[in-house]
Amino acid sequence: MIVVAVVLFVLALAVGGVAVAGLIGKLPRNRWAGIRTPDTLRSEESFALANKVAGPTMAAAAGLLVLGGIGALTMSTAMGLGIALVAVVGAVFTAGFGGSIGARAAAALPEQSGCGNDCNCGHTEEPAAETPEAKANAADCGTGSCGACSLKDACQPTH
Repeated sequence: MIVVAVVLFVLALAVGGVAVAGLIGKLPRNRWAGIRTPDTLRSEESFALANKVAGPTMAAAAGLLVLGGIGALTMSTAMGLGIALVAVVGAVFTAGFGGSIGARAAAALPEQSGCGNDCNCGHTEEPAAETPEAKANAADCGTGSCGACSLKDACQPTH
């Protein structure tokens, strides 16, 4: 039962760390931690918002894992395993619920078009298809929009 408790405590530490980093806005966009959907990964702002919204439920999931670890240590083997299992299932559902709310919050953010005044993709006084830059860029991806294909987000500031 000690192994089960240690695993739950380590998971709680990891989930709690992600929760705190998300809540304070210090969780960078990455491949492994946080809410990772197409909507949350489209910008730093949407990723930060989703993880800030999901932070409280992620912290609750970490708390459930700690309770499961304590139960595994203090109860009989059968009862401890039961408590640990209930804690893991509860933590997964709690984190999933928070993640879905965070993903919906990120989806509600207006999507940036990818075009700006300095992207040389047709956002000028002339119509987009008539500027030399727009024609060259449209030939690269087959469309007249700098927000499409390979030019998607080409004009976004880098962080």
